[in-house]
Amino acid sequence: QVQLVESGGGLVQAGGSLRLSCAASGSIFSINRMAWYRQAPGKQRELVAHITSGGSTAYAGSVKGRFTISTDNADNTVYLQMNSLKPEDTAVYYCNFVALGIINYWGQGTQVTVSS
Repeated sequence: QVQLVESGGGLVQAGGSLRLSCAASGSIFSINRMAWYRQAPGKQRELVAHITSGGSTAYAGSVKGRFTISTDNADNTVYLQMNSLKPEDTAVYYCNFVALGIINYWGQGTQVTVSS
């Protein structure tokens, strides 16, 4: 059974940086897209960034210019480099893989807390 394992969350001061990683524990074929979502307390889960199999990227407006998504396709790993963090970036961050256009895999979530 495939699992997505996230790491890299933690507590950081405003202005600091964190790098999240998400790796698949098993084989996933035909990945179309890898993405990071986040969910803050009392809010809906939102898309932070995604990268397609062709290398195209897109970001939420609130993180554009501060976050960078990248992949290591050979290892089915996706990263999220987060710079200039703000308290409003505090949330649980989830990675998501979409395979064969219809199969969704989710990580368990990793907490990111940014103190002011």
